[in-house]
Amino acid sequence: MTKQMQKGFTLIELMIVVAIIGILAAIALPAYQDYTVKARTGEVILAASSCRTAITETVQTASDQDVSGILPGTCDFQSTKMVDGASSVVDANGVITIVGDPDGLGGDTTATANSIQLVPFVGAAALVGTTDGGSVITEWRCGPAANNPMPAKYLPGSCRGGS
Repeated sequence: MTKQMQKGFTLIELMIVVAIIGILAAIALPAYQDYTVKARTGEVILAASSCRTAITETVQTASDQDVSGILPGTCDFQSTKMVDGASSVVDANGVITIVGDPDGLGGDTTATANSIQLVPFVGAAALVGTTDGGSVITEWRCGPAANNPMPAKYLPGSCRGGS
């Protein structure tokens, strides 16, 4: 009797490999989908960058303390695949509410869960449009908006602290 060498893999070995691949795929795919939505959210934040600059310049160069009437008109948001420009606004206190397009962002963002706020601060307090004209904006804080908040898992790390 001659011994034959085993060639290939046994059925059990193949089933174990398929099971391991299945488990990895079940864990990796949802994490990857969240990651892609989070990356797309970066474009939403980026869309507000020019507006932050315009508001900062308007407040700091104002000759009057009351800039509440000027701030809402400082920015025009353009709609993109990720940003709903028509719904994005600036209020009388310089708070930017930028609205993501749920169709472009994907994930579990919806028309009622797609907004981010950027709030200007003068020192330790949020900017007050009626009294802070001519002041220096020391920082911007971002987080989910009060209305239609973006799910926190999609916000960049710098935006998770809230506004």
